[in-house]
Amino acid sequence: MSKVLVVYHSRSGNTAKMAEAVAEGAKNGGADVVLKKVEEATLEEMTAADGIVLGAPTYFGSLSGEMKSFIDRSVRIRGKLESKVGAAFTSSGSLSGGNETTLISIIEAMLIHGMIIVGDPLETGGHYGAVAVGAPDAGALIACRKLGERVAKFAKSIASA
Repeated sequence: MSKVLVVYHSRSGNTAKMAEAVAEGAKNGGADVVLKKVEEATLEEMTAADGIVLGAPTYFGSLSGEMKSFIDRSVRIRGKLESKVGAAFTSSGSLSGGNETTLISIIEAMLIHGMIIVGDPLETGGHYGAVAVGAPDAGALIACRKLGERVAKFAKSIASA
């Protein structure tokens, strides 16, 4: 069984709801899932996971400072995340709030770690990751579950290779 770590930051609760849906999807995909608030997550949990999904709200077109700080600390484990599966999700206050730039910021860090990135499945949009504007609606939660399932599927494939 593969292990998927879902780490999120949420101030309003919107990103937390998305994180729960991602974790649910990863469980449905057959993974052992650890769901952590960014303040509680450890670098050791990252190295122990086969797949890592990071979620943060969009602030000023980028990820929250709390998630950025966590990513910055991950320099200590550079080289230990290579070939792990990575994915991202975000929420923002408006349609033009910077969701895609936030996802790209998270993905860039994962690429620097040598991770294998997956986006949301084509059936839910097929872009950089799952997004919500404001509170996640039914469609956003479906996209989150599907993203979690996709990460679990690829993490299992890579972990068994």
